[in-house]
Amino acid sequence: MKTGFVLRNVEFKNRVLVASGTFGYGDETRDLVDVAKLGGIVTKSLSWKPRDGNPPPRIAETPSGMLNSIGLANIGVHAFIEKKLPYLRTLDTRIIVNIAASSVQEYCDVLALLESQNGIHGFEINVSCPNVKEGGLSFGTNCDLTAEITSRLRALTDKPLIIKLTPNVTHIGQFAVAVKEAGADAVSVINTVIGMAVNAKTRKPKISTVTGGLSGPAIKPIALAKVYEVAQSVDIPIFGIGGITNAEDAIEFLLVGASAVQVGTANFIDPRTGVSVAEGIESFARDQALGDVGDLVGTLKAKKDMSVLQSWL
Repeated sequence: MKTGFVLRNVEFKNRVLVASGTFGYGDETRDLVDVAKLGGIVTKSLSWKPRDGNPPPRIAETPSGMLNSIGLANIGVHAFIEKKLPYLRTLDTRIIVNIAASSVQEYCDVLALLESQNGIHGFEINVSCPNVKEGGLSFGTNCDLTAEITSRLRALTDKPLIIKLTPNVTHIGQFAVAVKEAGADAVSVINTVIGMAVNAKTRKPKISTVTGGLSGPAIKPIALAKVYEVAQSVDIPIFGIGGITNAEDAIEFLLVGASAVQVGTANFIDPRTGVSVAEGIESFARDQALGDVGDLVGTLKAKKDMSVLQSWL
């Protein structure tokens, strides 16, 4: 049975990756997970300089989910190249580096430096970052700026370029169209949803930044709807993300139009979740007598009438 897929010029052995920020830099789980059974690892976000991130508390458990405001804490691209990349080069899986930045030029600088390194198979761009030149507004909520970032980065690499879209916009499909036209090979859908948690006894927010990013099973229905919307808007591959904890969850994302999935918050419960999801998808496809897991993609039995979906937005 065929389990993998090709994105631009890179072949992935299966359609399950682990999501950025939930699997560290790929070396923390070396004694826990057989990463060779994963389609790929998406690294923790990297910026040009190291970032300490937001002050604690910056993680809070919520019903069926997790609220976080880590603040893109990372070791910086130079330390990554020196300390993390040598190990990642030894792994029998694809390495996708996630990039975060506070300016368009920083995105370009980080990608250009990584482009010169061996062992990196593609880039995922986190556009849900504060744009310091525009008063801290997220790049990813500005369609034109998201397209500009994509275009600038496209000119710097021939590797797969994946734009990770925020759900915190009115019509995510418009953003998918914009980045496709600007040269993106794929989109990751979705990033976290803005949320908040409050301690009633202390009358204080549970995280220092008051609001943060909600992830986990609580956002799965939102993520499925966003993937479906994007799948009706563009014909480039979609990495479905949001609340996947088992193979059935992942298969639902494939059915609504995702070409592959990323397992995120579930890794904090069991870092082997991605492997079990990949194995479960293959077992399901075999039971369905499919010759290719890709035969599941976009086969939801529903009327493809976006006017119905848009009426709820």
